Amino acid sequence: MRILLLGGTSFVGRAIAADALSSGAEVTLFHRGRTNPGLFPEARHLLGDRDTGDYSALRGGGWDAVVDVSGYRPRQVGQAMAALGDRVGRYLFVSSHAVYRQDGPADRSDESAPLREPLREAEELTDETYGPLKVACEQDVTARYGDRATIVRPGKVAGPYDEQRGLTYWVRRAARGGRIALPGRPEQPVQLVDSRDLARLVVRLLQDDRPGAFHAVGPAEPTTLGGLIATCAEAAGTEVEIVPVPPESAPPFFPLVRAEPLWPGQRRDPARARAAGLPATPLAVTAADVLAWDRGRGEPPLDHGFTPEQEALLLAGHRGPTVDRRVD
Repeated sequence: MRILLLGGTSFVGRAIAADALSSGAEVTLFHRGRTNPGLFPEARHLLGDRDTGDYSALRGGGWDAVVDVSGYRPRQVGQAMAALGDRVGRYLFVSSHAVYRQDGPADRSDESAPLREPLREAEELTDETYGPLKVACEQDVTARYGDRATIVRPGKVAGPYDEQRGLTYWVRRAARGGRIALPGRPEQPVQLVDSRDLARLVVRLLQDDRPGAFHAVGPAEPTTLGGLIATCAEAAGTEVEIVPVPPESAPPFFPLVRAEPLWPGQRRDPARARAAGLPATPLAVTAADVLAWDRGRGEPPLDHGFTPEQEALLLAGHRGPTVDRRVD
C-alpha cells in the first residue's frame, strides 16, 4: 500500500508513519523539513509548506491513501485536495473531538452526536475556533471524496514525544511523589488514547478501505483524573496524596482538567473504532513509556501546569482534605 502523510515527523504523525512503515507500506511524507528532518530515512520525503500553500512537490505520482494529520483550516485541506485530485484512493482526515457541540445531549456519545457550526475563516486557532474549523474541514473532505473519505476523531492523545498539555505533566509530577495539587475534582472522567493505538487504527482503516467517522479514545477501562494520577504514581513507583485546590489558583488550560459541564465530552463511545481495530494499550503502559521518554530527554521545563515552586507555595497555604493514591 502506498500511503502519503501530510505531516508525519512529530507526535501523532510520527506514530502513524512508524506504524505504516512497520506494516510494510510504501510511505511518503510531505512536510517542511524543519521538525526531525532526519527521521524515517526509509520513507520518501517531499518538501512543501501548507501555511504558504506550496504543494508543488505533490504534482506527480499517486497513492492508495492520504492521511491528513496537519490540516487545521479548510483552506489547507482544500489546497491539498486540489493538488492531489483523483491521484489518491482514500482521504483520511485526522479531526478532533472538538468538533462536537459542548451542549450536546449527554446520551449521544457516539459519532452521531451533534457537531458545532462550521467555521471557514479565522485569524487564530483558539478554543473557540479550532473545533468549528475542523468541522468545516470534515465537511469538505466528505463532499470531495464521498465514500472514499474517512474521518478519525481522537480525544486527548498521549504517548512518547508528547509535548502538549496532557499526560506528560502528570507523569512527571507523580514521579516526584508527595502531595500533588489538583485544581479540579478527582472524580472527573478522563479519556486518553495512546498515540500508537491511534496510529494502528488509522493504518487499519486504510488497509480495510473503511469509510465513515470513528472515535479514537481510551483507555479501555474508564478512568478518572484521580485514577490517572494514581496510575502515573504506580508506573513511577511513588506514593502520592492528591490535594484538590481551587481552580482559580491554577494557570488557564491546566492539563486534562475540565469544568463539570464539559465532562460528557470525556465519555465518548469507542465501540465503532474498537470494532475496526483500535487497540487498547493499558494506561499504566502508556504512563511508563511517557515517563521513560521524558527522562531520556532530560525532563526539559514544561510551559504548562504548576512549576515546582508554584505548587510548593500553594500547598504550603492549603490545609484542606487530601485524596490518597488509590482513588479511581
